[in-house]
Amino acid sequence: MNLKLKIWRQKDSQTKGQFEEVDAKGVNPDMSFLEMLDVVNEDMVKTGKEPVAFDHDCREGICGSCSMVINGDPHGPQKGTTTCQLHMRTFKDGDTIHIEPWRATSFPVVRDLIVDRSAFDRIITAGGYISVATGNAQDANAIPVPKIDADWAFNAAACIGCGACVAACKNASAMLFVSAKTSHLGAMPQGKIEQEKRVSNMVAQMDAEGFGACTNTGACSAACPKEIKLENIAQLNRDLVKSSV
Repeated sequence: MNLKLKIWRQKDSQTKGQFEEVDAKGVNPDMSFLEMLDVVNEDMVKTGKEPVAFDHDCREGICGSCSMVINGDPHGPQKGTTTCQLHMRTFKDGDTIHIEPWRATSFPVVRDLIVDRSAFDRIITAGGYISVATGNAQDANAIPVPKIDADWAFNAAACIGCGACVAACKNASAMLFVSAKTSHLGAMPQGKIEQEKRVSNMVAQMDAEGFGACTNTGACSAACPKEIKLENIAQLNRDLVKSSV
């Protein structure tokens, strides 16, 4: 496959960026999207050009660091798939592919396709944990948890914190991310004790970071590679009301 890439190039958050056209020749359809960028960068280095900076780590759809917008879609056109798991057979020979970073004030560009997502870390630090004394690890099934609660927590815990929800939202809201974390912890017996304080602190930090408000358009859930459901946002809103009473 031969492709034309239009890649966002930006030196840093203070420098104006622009798209740069790059030819990707001889692309194997079985390559992942990141492997294709690896080959493109190798060719650029051989010709004396500055390679494209992009974030990656596990390349197994777990870490969420492969954050980029592909043809207008966070993580690309394939539903429920991270960029590192997107294969080039999704595209056709001769296609033009636009690649750009997350677009959100709270995610400033570090370089090219890399953005600073440390705002998420600060939200987690504000309350995304369990600090109550729970003693030693319990034996299996020692604390009965209803299956509906276990399934709810498990599905919410699938969030990898990639930020696709923010990139897809017209308001750059982080509500899906925050609600996934609070739903996960609040559904478990150990997490219920601090839930009201957790929700209040995490939402306050989210607002302080400059994320926008949620208008329930559903773009966040549609773009989420782990398909986190909007019901988590509804639960977060209920918990927030309780914490404010």
